[in-house]
Amino acid sequence: MPSVPDVARVPPASPKVDLGKLNVNIQNALVDTTFGYAMQIRKNGQPVGTRIWKKARGSNDGNSAWNLDTRMHVASVSKFITAVAMVKMLDAKGVSVDAKILPYLPSFWPKGSNVDKITFRQLLRHTSGFVTGGSASDYTTMKYWTALGVGNNNGEPHYENMNFGLCRILISTLGGLPPVLLVNEPTYDYVTIAFFRRYTQDNVFTPSNVAAVSFAPVPFKVDALAYSSNIDASGWSSGDLSSMAGGAAFRLSVNELLDFMGTFRRKGTIVSVNRAQEILDQGLGLDVIDDTPAGRIYDKNGRWRNNGNTEQSLAMFLPDNVELAVFVNSPIGPSAADLRKTIRAAYDASIK
Repeated sequence: MPSVPDVARVPPASPKVDLGKLNVNIQNALVDTTFGYAMQIRKNGQPVGTRIWKKARGSNDGNSAWNLDTRMHVASVSKFITAVAMVKMLDAKGVSVDAKILPYLPSFWPKGSNVDKITFRQLLRHTSGFVTGGSASDYTTMKYWTALGVGNNNGEPHYENMNFGLCRILISTLGGLPPVLLVNEPTYDYVTIAFFRRYTQDNVFTPSNVAAVSFAPVPFKVDALAYSSNIDASGWSSGDLSSMAGGAAFRLSVNELLDFMGTFRRKGTIVSVNRAQEILDQGLGLDVIDDTPAGRIYDKNGRWRNNGNTEQSLAMFLPDNVELAVFVNSPIGPSAADLRKTIRAAYDASIK
């Protein structure tokens, strides 16, 4: 009896994200539940999905619609930018991410227990051991907690703005600012802020074709304000956040954030492409690394609030050279839904 040939078997297609569906899913999640938002999805740096909803400023504040060039305080998304700048500085100086930070802290700061054990990686992964009980990371706060030291929890994760505020100081001392007191401490603080802003502009933003990034609203430029709901009312400005530089403070637009993300990931002009992937895979400055059915995703979110007025942002690196940025200038719905969870649900529902 003649043998019957095997039927050719076609392997099942790997799951993929339907970017058009993702675009619609995000719109469905945020429309009518927010005061306003702007979002774009890019693949290989090219837009493949854009959604804009309502206002960056309400009728009491000038009545300005959102667009992709509207700047907003990106809050803790700043941490990822700071992490990239920190790694670039360390690499330039031949200092390992696993080196101790102690030699580069201001020499006139008192150092408490176990500060001598903290590494740069621990700052960038929130495992330094600092537990301040608050979000402040101004100069005086950081000096106080450095003097207090850390306990036996060194190496355990605990989210602290101070970890990235310290990076602002450390980038300055690694870059040539003497770790000794120059004139007085307010001057020293001012110099570190100015150095950090100039360094990130020259080495992170300018290579991304992003100009004049600031820590405060720029005169004659309409930044988004924060609102407490989707009802038109008077908004709130987070103002000048220079003292928080490192852990927060950068003001960017959706276009500018995506320009930075694409340049960082693919162009090799900030760090090499391989180094960029290492930064992502090691979770430096990130919140989430997750292997989904469609591939690995990386994200960093930011949120800043005052009496319910909320500005929030999300930067996501998706599989297949896709990046996503979302800015929202209010809570999401009456329950103030988490932006990351909202966008992640939209992502999961887009996998086919």
